[in-house]
Amino acid sequence: MTPTGATPLRAADPLQVHPAFHAGRDAVVIAAPAKLNLCLEILRKRSDNYHDLESLMVAIDLFDTLEIRATANDQIALTCEPDGLSTGPDNLVHKAATALRLFAVRPDLGASIKLTKRIPTQAGLGGGSSDAAAALVGLNQIWKLGLTRDELVDIAASLGSDVAFFLSLPAAWCTGRGEVTTPELVEDECPGLYFVLVFPPVGVSTADVYKRLAVPEKPFAGFAVRAAFRVGDATALGAAMFNRLEEPAFEIEPLVGRMRQRLGQLNPAGAMMSGSGSTVFAPCRDPHEANRVASAFRDSRPTDEPESRVLVVHGFTP
Repeated sequence: MTPTGATPLRAADPLQVHPAFHAGRDAVVIAAPAKLNLCLEILRKRSDNYHDLESLMVAIDLFDTLEIRATANDQIALTCEPDGLSTGPDNLVHKAATALRLFAVRPDLGASIKLTKRIPTQAGLGGGSSDAAAALVGLNQIWKLGLTRDELVDIAASLGSDVAFFLSLPAAWCTGRGEVTTPELVEDECPGLYFVLVFPPVGVSTADVYKRLAVPEKPFAGFAVRAAFRVGDATALGAAMFNRLEEPAFEIEPLVGRMRQRLGQLNPAGAMMSGSGSTVFAPCRDPHEANRVASAFRDSRPTDEPESRVLVVHGFTP
């Protein structure tokens, strides 16, 4: 219950927030959003060689889409656009479908899935994880399995560290390997945040970043960034953001660090890299500032810097 006089906090049913469209009998088109890490701290290395972390993850309105149709045979047939992406058992969407059938003890179920990619790979935006989560949600629907969010989260945790977040949209405080999620509530009157995204023409290997990582003795606390996000205060958010993976990522790809610095010099509310890179982003105080910063970044590109894709997005609000 919300205390009398307090601003209500907004949450959403994670199984309902993915934008989805009926596509005929036993078929659905479902959108898979990208994410940003507004705070990312590494606490310790675990005995299984993963790392315990704390992160505030938020979804943004940049989407891949999955067109999913039930089939009469027991095959999982995956196609991808653009061409060149793996469509075999190593693809996270294929893994999600296989894991879901195994969990439901329904090896007879089949599906045809078309994945259209718009979220860049090796960009720190969680595109592959989001696709896997969307596949779980969509297949749960068209196969009429009736699994709960908790059951889907159990499957998601087996697929990858970020997959469970995409069942906790639109924002969550993530711990453990990233698979333990607590929905981050926002005030009802919060208008949402605008971000400028810059996609450098290079990728950064997550494994290489973690190899160079120095785990801190005293971890960064995320209280301030969480408080700023809840009320949509872009100025406070920009001042509070933190990403432990920036330093090793910039050592691997100095261009990413240069672009992050140049973005910050254009006076948005702040600037940071998302996840293990390579995307850098800037929270902005309103859409006009976001458009100004995006244009200024494009127009101020040094002659020795390769051209990057620049995009203005809004925080995803279901």
